[in-house]
Amino acid sequence: MDDRALGSIPFEDIHPGMTVSYSQTITDADIKAYAGLSGDHNPVHVSSEYAASSRFGKRIAHGLMSAGFFSALFGTRLPGPGCVYVSQSLNFKRPVYIDDTVTATVKVNSIDALQRRVFFETLCTVGGKVVISGEAEIYIPKSKKD
Repeated sequence: MDDRALGSIPFEDIHPGMTVSYSQTITDADIKAYAGLSGDHNPVHVSSEYAASSRFGKRIAHGLMSAGFFSALFGTRLPGPGCVYVSQSLNFKRPVYIDDTVTATVKVNSIDALQRRVFFETLCTVGGKVVISGEAEIYIPKSKKD
């Protein structure tokens, strides 16, 4: 199967400034599923009563749920299947609430051709406001046809 059919972008075609985004609206079911998968049952995420008395006033989504959208973009869009996540920094700026639509965006900052590494700016926004910022490093192995 052709790599491009999988959404993969060949290493030599990646350049600084390339950007891809993904948006998803966070639901109550998403938060409950994430709590079950991660084991993080912090009441600020899963208890309306507890969260009402928190500084947030209502339940918030797990920060790593939104950050997970970066992985989805790397693994399916840019660079695509086969890439390996090396590192990710995350700065949580604002909470994400149920029914918020999170837009995750990754932008190529630089490339190390010798090491086959791509460095990205990563952002999640809700309503145009940054909720997560950070940087990522992705390794792109040579394909069998290289």
